[in-house]
Amino acid sequence: MSEAKDWAGETEQHVLDEAVRLAPASGWSRQTVVAAAAAAGLSEPEAELLLPHGARDLAALLSRRHDEKALAALSLQDPSTLKIRERIRAGVVARLDAARADEAAVRRWAGFLSLPLNLPLALRLVWESADHIWRWAGDTATDENHYSKRAILSGILITCLAIDMASGREAALAHLDRSIDNVMAFEKWKAGIKPAELARDVAGALGKMRYR
Repeated sequence: MSEAKDWAGETEQHVLDEAVRLAPASGWSRQTVVAAAAAAGLSEPEAELLLPHGARDLAALLSRRHDEKALAALSLQDPSTLKIRERIRAGVVARLDAARADEAAVRRWAGFLSLPLNLPLALRLVWESADHIWRWAGDTATDENHYSKRAILSGILITCLAIDMASGREAALAHLDRSIDNVMAFEKWKAGIKPAELARDVAGALGKMRYR
């Protein structure tokens, strides 16, 4: 069983490598999935078994790869030596760096996830990214703060990604610093962002990432 899991995980990453190479020209689509799988040595039926949800599965794999890269970079820092605002800033910057390495593919990824049918996946993925950052930062909240912190950081993170790709890192960091200033009072975090507002912000940011 472990060998099968290892094969599946390694093959997924191989297909993802090919998809990242192909997506800037062909988009994040079934066509890209089939071509990437073929380049990785898989037949179409094998690709469907490995990635039953096609481009959605690859979109999730890319986001989680970037999360892993961000966490690997963050592992070189000791969060206990930083103030909480510095931890969150470091986490967002690490996530921006990870996405920037695949910028051309991420633009097409963003366009795919901005489609109404894919927005629930986009929300789940950005929530996962925010959760990773908060956990690295040492957050142990289990009450409503657990959710409000992640909701707010999700909105900040996706907006910073969009600004980074549209206007550059300096503009993204300026927005990040302003956002952290606005939410460091935790009563404001509790008030939080409503689910509908988060969905709107994520959809808008994904569109900006694609179209600058």
